[in-house]
This record gives sequence, C-alpha cells and structure tokens, in this order.
Amino acid sequence: MIIRNYFKLAFGLVVGAVVLNSCVQDDDWDTPPVNCNNKFAAPTKTMAEVAAMAPSSGAYTFDAKDGDIIIDGYVVSSDEFGNFYKTISFQDRPENPSVGLQIEVDRASNYADLPVGSHIRLKLNGLKIAKDRGVIKIGSEDPTYTIGRIPSSLAGRYFSGVCGGNGLEVATIKPLELPSLKAAMSDKYLNMLVSVPDVQFADSEIKPVVQTFAQVNADGSRQDTDRKIEDKAGGNTVIRTSGYASFAARTLPTGSGVATFVVSKYNKNYQMIVRNENDLAFTRERFSGSTTPAPNPTPSPTDSAPPKGSANVTYPSVINETFEGFSPINLEVFTNYINDAVVGNRYWQLKSYNKNQYIQMSANAGTGNYHTYFVVPVNFTPGKKLSFNVNVGYYKGDGLKVYYSTDYKPMGDMTQAKLTDITSSFTLPKAPATGYGTLGSAGSYTTPASLSGNGFIIFKYEGNGSGVTTTYQIDDIKYE
Repeated sequence: MIIRNYFKLAFGLVVGAVVLNSCVQDDDWDTPPVNCNNKFAAPTKTMAEVAAMAPSSGAYTFDAKDGDIIIDGYVVSSDEFGNFYKTISFQDRPENPSVGLQIEVDRASNYADLPVGSHIRLKLNGLKIAKDRGVIKIGSEDPTYTIGRIPSSLAGRYFSGVCGGNGLEVATIKPLELPSLKAAMSDKYLNMLVSVPDVQFADSEIKPVVQTFAQVNADGSRQDTDRKIEDKAGGNTVIRTSGYASFAARTLPTGSGVATFVVSKYNKNYQMIVRNENDLAFTRERFSGSTTPAPNPTPSPTDSAPPKGSANVTYPSVINETFEGFSPINLEVFTNYINDAVVGNRYWQLKSYNKNQYIQMSANAGTGNYHTYFVVPVNFTPGKKLSFNVNVGYYKGDGLKVYYSTDYKPMGDMTQAKLTDITSSFTLPKAPATGYGTLGSAGSYTTPASLSGNGFIIFKYEGNGSGVTTTYQIDDIKYE
C-alpha cells in the first residue's frame, strides 16, 4: 500500500499553526513542519460490522445510546468528471477490500477535498443506514426517501479526512481483480473498485453506428444511459453513464481490454460506473465469441430476433405511405418494408386510433434493451424531400433516430451496414410525459446532390425497459 500525504484541508482535518522564522541565512529554505490532528477518535467498528446493521427493510438510526460509532474507509469514487453526483463510494482497504459502502452528501465537487484513495473517518451517530434500491447507503433523515443526503453545512460533523502526520492521507487504490463480469455481479462487491479483463462493448453498441457514452437528445442534451459490455466468458452487464459526465458525448472505445469500475446496482439490476473513460483500457482488438460457452446461451445481442419482410424489394422514386392498406392490427410484416429487431424481441407494429393507421414501437413494460429498425427502400434523387408525421406517448427520453443507407442488404445483418444519421433534420416531440400527443409533422430532409440511386430510409427505435420507454408512432412517410 502506497500512502501519500496531501498538504490540504479536507472536511474538518485540523491543521496546527505553522510558525515561520523571518530570518533565513545562506538562502537555505526548509519546508516548515505541518502539524495536524484527526477530528474523530480511532475507529470503534469495522465497515463490515456497520454494514451488517442495515435492516432488511426501513432504516436504522445510529443512536447515542450505541456509544460512538466510528469507522475508517478509503474513497474509490470521484465526481471530478461528473459521473458520480453527491455520493461517495468507499471501501475498507486500499487493496483486497472486504466491504464497500456509500455515503450520501448534498455537496458537489467532493473530489477536490477527497480525491480517490483518501483515507476517511466517519462518526455515524445521528445518521441512518439502509438498503436503498439494492445498495447499502449511509445518510441523513429525509421525509421522502429512505436515505437522505447529509446537508453540506453538516458534512464536517460526520466525516473527515484522516491525518497522516502532515496532511490528508491518500493511498493508492488497487482495483480488486475479478475473473469475469459474472463474478463482478455480486452484492459483496457493491461500492468496491474492481477490474475485469477481456471486456468490450457489445456489437449492438458500436454497429452499425458507434454510440456515445450517453444518448443524445434532439436538443443536444444528454441523458443517463446504459451501454452493454461483454466478456470472453460469455457474461454481460452495463456501464451506466450520467448525461452530465464530461465524457458523455465521447464515442465508445471499439476495442477490448481491462474494464475498471465501481460496482453498483439499481433494484435487481447491476450497473457498473466508471470514474472517467480512462477506466476502460480497451486498447486491444475485439474478440469474437466467448472462450467458454455459457451453460444456457442467450440469443446474439446483434440479432436477437430475425428480420421480418422480404429480400425481394422494389425501390420507388416516390413514396406516400399512410399504412391504411395494411391489416390486421398488430401486424409486423409489411410488404416491401423490413422490420428488424436487432436487439430485443419487439417489432414495429401496425396500430389504429380514430380510424387512422400508423406504426408504433415502445419499450414500455419491457426488459433490457430494444433496438428495432423499420426499413423503407427508396430510389434517392437529389433535391427530393423525406417527411413523416410523428407522435409520442408517455415520453421518457429520446428513442427515435432516422438514417439513410446505400449498402444495407435487405433482410441482412443491419450491424454490417453503414448508416448516415439524419435525425437532426427533424423535430421530434418531447411530450407528453403522461398520455399521448397527436400525430404531427416532423419536418423534412432534402436529399443532397451526393446521394442518388437505390438505398434505404431507416427508422430506429432505441429504448430500454428500465430507461427510455417512450412510445413512438410514425405515419405518412413521404418521399417526393
């Protein structure tokens, strides 16, 4: 374990007075001694003992009658790059930890006072501990939530950096090395910093378009996003990135390598959180397939359900699709169009409302990711315009993108096609949050001079049963 001492104050670290002699001889300056004292007494319990005090339901309050409850830990999270917010994850040792916990504090930029590796001490009397949505957390009383955030003005009352003799003691954190993603998905590693070898982002995240860490909305903002990762052993989980992370707009690394992350959870779903993009050292070439077959193999993430339609399509130079000629309701096979559920098992379906028919797709009440493409063959002509009507229901994040492609093979592998994103040419609604709006024009896209001949207009729905669940309806697709 490597310990460094920081000459700084950190949440109540008490630094003694420093007296400098104004007379300096022979131009020889010596660094003055810095004396510091710890705010809290020595630990009275281990982190494991405190974690065991979390009840199966509700919260436990650390009362004065329990005597002083003081624990030590080492910070492993960092909000410097915006992917952690008003929360600090810490573990009991810099190397080979046995337990991790999380403290909620209503204060941003905690990294400035408590960088990764900071040795911290917490006096818990007056605080609460609970298992909140799958994770054991420490915080304050809150009228709405099981665990509340400690007010910034009171933070120093409950936790502080540990003095190493002449400043904040900061250790080098060595990530706990685990053999696979499956191994990492265990409650015993929650809030610990771990690393897993031979990891990459799933094909569905980088093909046919390399995604960014966080999904972009039509107005240019970003939203919290899960991106699927996989390992050679056949396991998979998600990297969750905040829409406010400084690297949210960066494209995902397309290679493979070692993934380092803080293990987290939301209810029953594990989600791994990186401090910044450098935690993903994906510097090697991608691997294909797993080295050891899973006992119960799941469908390939690149094509979880076969495309519906026909490879024998025509390429009209004019399109005016109202969907009135199709039946029955919930139809998923459309003449001359291709309906491809590349990730997940949901397809665009024919729907009807007020005697008007349209296609609809949603991740509502679903599980996992859904990437479903509706493909319209067309003969592109420079100057002609693409337009369509769109409506949303129960808006919960942007989930519709529009592309064109000239090398997609009908009924073929969508992940091998080159798609050009033209979503920004359209205005897609972001309301209502409850109920449904009304179908209206999304605007138009003018075919550039460089685009001509046979190709495809592609509508992609991208959602998640626990994330973006917005329902999208499309009608009156025109190319003229």
